[in-house]
Amino acid sequence: MNKAIRGFVRTVDRVNRLIGRFAMYLIFVMLGVLLYSSISKTFFDPAAWTLETAQFLMVAYFLLGGPYSMQLGDHVRMDLLYSRWSPKTRASVDAVTILMLIFYLAMLLYGAISSTHYALQYSETSYSAWSPPMAPIKIVMTIGVALMLLQAIATFFKDVAAARGETL
Repeated sequence: MNKAIRGFVRTVDRVNRLIGRFAMYLIFVMLGVLLYSSISKTFFDPAAWTLETAQFLMVAYFLLGGPYSMQLGDHVRMDLLYSRWSPKTRASVDAVTILMLIFYLAMLLYGAISSTHYALQYSETSYSAWSPPMAPIKIVMTIGVALMLLQAIATFFKDVAAARGETL
């Protein structure tokens, strides 16, 4: 593989590793919000913002941590024949199937950008009693999908290199 592809893969891996490790700690923030919610419902007036904030944190945790999970190879695979194949065969099949993922993520990114644009243009808010603005979580959603798309492209290059017997 040429230098540009190697640089792209290294940069995407580095960025997703950094963001993924940050995203891991969002689970503790979410647990803190849910603990506060439980305490406030038990002893005080329940806070209207806690459930939706926890949901937003979970979305950020999932979407920002997904690319890091893909980088580590920790996504779930259906393994009927896969483990019996040679590493080159696995890499070849992965390279083909990841093209379908790239197409899906590109369509998802298009929708995320459109949805984020709508939320910003019309000051969209949630339909809940708290009614927070939707733009911040939609921006996070768009960033998460974009990072996942970049990681899928980097993984494609790694798979092509592995199918050729190279390491990237």
